[in-house]
Amino acid sequence: MKKNNSKNIIPSEDIPGLEISARPRRNRKSETIRKLVKETYLEPGDFIYPVFIHDGNSDEEITSMPGCKRFSIRGLVNEVKRSLKLGVSAFVLFPAIKDSYKTPLCEESYNSKGLVQRALRELKNSCPDATLITDIALDPYNSEGHDGIVSPSGEILNDFTVDVLCKQALSHAHAGADVVSPSDMMDGRIGAIREILDEEGFTSVSIMSYTAKYASSLYGPFRGALDSAPKAGDKKTYQMDPANSREALRELMLDEEEGADIVMVKPASHYLDMVYLFKDNTDLPVAAYQVSGEYLMIKAASNSGWLDEDKIILESLLSIKRAGADMIITYFAPRAAELLKKQY
Repeated sequence: MKKNNSKNIIPSEDIPGLEISARPRRNRKSETIRKLVKETYLEPGDFIYPVFIHDGNSDEEITSMPGCKRFSIRGLVNEVKRSLKLGVSAFVLFPAIKDSYKTPLCEESYNSKGLVQRALRELKNSCPDATLITDIALDPYNSEGHDGIVSPSGEILNDFTVDVLCKQALSHAHAGADVVSPSDMMDGRIGAIREILDEEGFTSVSIMSYTAKYASSLYGPFRGALDSAPKAGDKKTYQMDPANSREALRELMLDEEEGADIVMVKPASHYLDMVYLFKDNTDLPVAAYQVSGEYLMIKAASNSGWLDEDKIILESLLSIKRAGADMIITYFAPRAAELLKKQY
């Protein structure tokens, strides 16, 4: 007699008496259908690649950010050429400055023969198709490690700092910057920089403002890459309180009025609500910065075998774009571009 295996028979789909009126799964039933209804797409042109540079003859591995390097100017040119072939065409430069050039008044920041200025000129000659963005802030040049000039009493001097930032932005424009990107969070710096650029004939140089740069704990690896941590105190008197969102809308309104071309939220992944809020409250393009701590968390979890690095790179970037970012600053830019080319 045959054993009754009826309990193991997979039932038919139809169950008498069960009525389901909505079946969203129909739009997920095949790869073709899923692509047709896909709402958010990533492409290499969405990415801005942040690159570290130093005044040396060779490239250096960055201990705090595995997989990233401090490039020599020659190494930077090679990296930009490689990235352009992958479809990544926008780059933001961050300099690691020798201690001997760091001063309380940050004069090196606007030196026409400085590291950033020389790198800009070389890139303009070697990679004319690259869009070059520069960081406008004083912490790499400041012997105190702050984004602003520090008074003897320890106060960050807003207006004095803005004057130096204007000199820095102007020197970058002269060297070939397409976009200057103030990351300092001083009051009034967007309007002041726009005014001096226009007065000097650089009306086509864009301003990408760090509009809501939060006093986050996720910047540590970056500061290790540039040796730019504050020597005393913290940055909470100028960077924003992570608890606040309405304050960010005020900063957004001011940056629009002062002439920003692009506004930014930094960090990205922990502040997706702010990316969404910006997208809903401005007609300007919105950038989001996937910062060094976000990068390192993905690298560490992937290296430990807990995450698939390639998959989580694209998922993390997709979530930032889905929240409303028009462009994403990410250290994963070249790798993400490679993955997208394979995908499509």
